[in-house]
Amino acid sequence: MPRLMLTDARWEKLFHLMKSTGRVYDKPEHRQTFEGILYRLRTGIPWRDLPKEFGHWSTVFRRFHLWSKKGVLAHLFKALANLADIEWVFIDGSIVRAHQHSAGAATLSNESIGKSRGGNSTKIHLAVDSGGLPIYFELSEGQKHDITHAPSLIEHLKQVDTVIADKGYDSDAFRELIANKGGKSVIPRRRYKNTPQERVDWCLYRYRHLVENAFGRIKHYRAISTRYDKLARNYASMVSLAFMLMWLPMYC
Repeated sequence: MPRLMLTDARWEKLFHLMKSTGRVYDKPEHRQTFEGILYRLRTGIPWRDLPKEFGHWSTVFRRFHLWSKKGVLAHLFKALANLADIEWVFIDGSIVRAHQHSAGAATLSNESIGKSRGGNSTKIHLAVDSGGLPIYFELSEGQKHDITHAPSLIEHLKQVDTVIADKGYDSDAFRELIANKGGKSVIPRRRYKNTPQERVDWCLYRYRHLVENAFGRIKHYRAISTRYDKLARNYASMVSLAFMLMWLPMYC
């Protein structure tokens, strides 16, 4: 039997949240299916190569696709992230290599796959709380600059106290947005600018590694460190599951 990832207590918590969406029926095989999805998250193998212990691969994939389309998997992450301590918020972006199998989706959208120096790639834009736990994320093409999604990351926060980011977020407009929401920014200025360096709380800035640690943790999962999903929605669901697994120990 392949290694499983959920204890009874954790599965009960997750299944309760899934049923609360009103889009998931109470079926005993759901746990087996969910473990199959997590196995694929961890290993990154093609769906067709899923071990038979999880059921037929097409059944697991179809249910994953359906839950992704209905927003059930994204809901798990959002519901667990309600415990976030947002006194300090750290933001950053990280590029993920897109496998050749992720290209060619039969849609008019680019599915958040773009061209960067390393080839096809996707970028994850992330905000984490004071403890380094994820709050909100977005996907974009790999060549997109971090600052383009920074306002959206802030707009999705319940409140803004202090936002910490690196020099890639050096923007007067972004600082003004944070100030208008009643928050304070800890963002150093680029050296080549004529504007003098403002006083920065370097002690607090040292903790910016918390957001980088979050990226490091989810990239332990093979289906995250390399993108295999053609649809941005399905890849976002995989990322949501990875972040959900970071939150789960806080509950049980």
